[in-house]
Amino acid sequence: MARRSILTTLKAEHDALRELFARIDETTDRAEKTRAELLMKIEQNLIPHAKWEESVFYPAFRERADRDGRKTYAEAMLEHAAVEKTVLPAVKAAATASEEFAGRAKVFGELIDHHAREEETTMFRMARELFSAEELADFDEAYAAWKESPAAAMALGMEGAKSGLRAVAAKVGGP
Repeated sequence: MARRSILTTLKAEHDALRELFARIDETTDRAEKTRAELLMKIEQNLIPHAKWEESVFYPAFRERADRDGRKTYAEAMLEHAAVEKTVLPAVKAAATASEEFAGRAKVFGELIDHHAREEETTMFRMARELFSAEELADFDEAYAAWKESPAAAMALGMEGAKSGLRAVAAKVGGP
């Protein structure tokens, strides 16, 4: 039986995030609790995914990539940083029962969709050339193990705390 590729897993996680963003986009301002729950699910899915990419997959990709691949790596890393340091805290700073939250969540979803599409079309194509099927399957197994580890739980907790602090700073400092 063929082993699963990390690219298949990452694509499935992208699709799950797209579904969560579609659900949050369908909510009304009265769905305060639903919005909060969906945002929490988005974070729980996004943070481990992003942290593993940043610490394992992206560096391995960059190490083997040519100039175009290294440019793709740089784009992906900056998109991750923009979401982590600016977009997610801005969404969390908005009251979930507000139009502001709806607008910010929509932009958040659009950025994630853009990033995922670029990753799936450009980076994944390059990765299929840079890594063997066995290496891509090894990445998948390592990722599955990492997601169950205390390190993943700690990454989620730390990023949640950091984005929460940035959200508080955004509330205090204004939009």
